[in-house]
This record gives sequence, structure tokens and C-alpha cells, in this order.
Amino acid sequence: MNQVFHIFKKEFKDYFISPVAYIVISIFLLVTGWFFFTPFFLYNQASLRDFFNLLPITFSFIIPAITMRLFSEEVNVGSYEILLTMPVTFRDVILGKFFASVVFVISMLVPTLAYPITVAFLGQLDLGPVIGGYIGAILLGASFCAFGLFASSLTRNQIIAFIIGLVICFSLAIVDKMLVFFSSTIVGVIGYLGAGFHFQNISKGLIDSRDVIYFFSIIFIGLYAAHIAMQEKI
Repeated sequence: MNQVFHIFKKEFKDYFISPVAYIVISIFLLVTGWFFFTPFFLYNQASLRDFFNLLPITFSFIIPAITMRLFSEEVNVGSYEILLTMPVTFRDVILGKFFASVVFVISMLVPTLAYPITVAFLGQLDLGPVIGGYIGAILLGASFCAFGLFASSLTRNQIIAFIIGLVICFSLAIVDKMLVFFSSTIVGVIGYLGAGFHFQNISKGLIDSRDVIYFFSIIFIGLYAAHIAMQEKI
């Protein structure tokens, strides 16, 4: 695990060297702040409903931008080959990069704690859905990070990695809203595949093991796919 921790530290530090990280955080806080404060000023209503409802869509744009460079940049400049000459395994590299991106997403969520604090000052805060919402946000963010990492492992071009990651994450975010287009025989299966569906369940404050298992399965599939993709590049 030492190698994983060293790679994690390097990748997490690199996020804050690049201006892209600050731009992504700023855009995320502007978008989420808009959806939180607009009902407050227009309807005198302080609620986290819109913030959590739109988080799967927001993450599907933001997280591919966070993960797009993780492999593609290193492969493009040739530093990935140097990394593999060190005493590390594919698993160490993938887990180190994955944990760095997940902790960055958590760091991005920390300033949004101002929203429930604001609600608590203005009225009665139902703590269960707030805790569930943030647990769901971390699981959702980790799932999208795993697929973003996979997208980055497919190409040396960061823009293409971003587009592939966006398509995968956006599809997972909205597929449960498109059930009307599918046959009734597979609606249950398609609905289960939707990350938005499972996130909304958890954000109600109800932690169901089926939703947790779904997110861990998605994370495993994304990381395993990235592992296979990087092995193929040797």
C-alpha cells in the first residue's frame, strides 16, 4: 500500500498545481450555488432538493474533466513508461490515481456544506437526507472517477478522454429517466443500471445495501476496465 499512497500523494498534489483544478472547482461551486440560491431568492425557499437532484448531471460533466489527464497526459509525454520502471504494479498506479481523484471530489464537496448550514440557520434541517445525500455524492463521485479513469486509459488525448468519460457518466446519470424508450421486459434491468436512480434513493436518507453494492460494483468494473486497457498498451 506504500506505493499506492506515494502515487496518491503525487497525483493529489498535481491537481492543485494545474489551473484546471481551480477552474473545475469554481465552475462546480457556481453551478451548485446557482441551483441552491436561486429558489432562495426567487421563492424565499431554502432547500437542498435541487442541489442533490442535479448532482448526477453536474458530476457527469465535472468529473471527466478531473480525470481526463490521469493516464492520457502521462502516456502522451512518456512519463508513464518511466513510472512502470519503478517498483509499482498496475494495481498500485490505478488505485493511487483513483483515490487521488476521489479525495479531490470530496474536497470539492466540502465548501457545499455551507448550503445545509444555511438551511439550518433559516429553518428546520432534516439531517437524514443531508447525510444520505453526501454519502451518495461520494459514492456517485467515486463511480464516475472509476469510469473517468477508464476513459483516460483509452487515449493519449485529454479532450477525447473527457468526451468518452462524459458520454459514459452522462449515460449512467440519465438512463433511468429514459425508460419510456425501452421494452417493458428490460425496463427493470435498465432502471437498475442508472446511477441517478441509486443516488436518489440514498439521498433520501435511506441507505439500502442494494444501492451500495451497485456503486461498489460500478467502481470495480471501471477500475478493472482501466487495468485491462493499460495492460494492453505494453
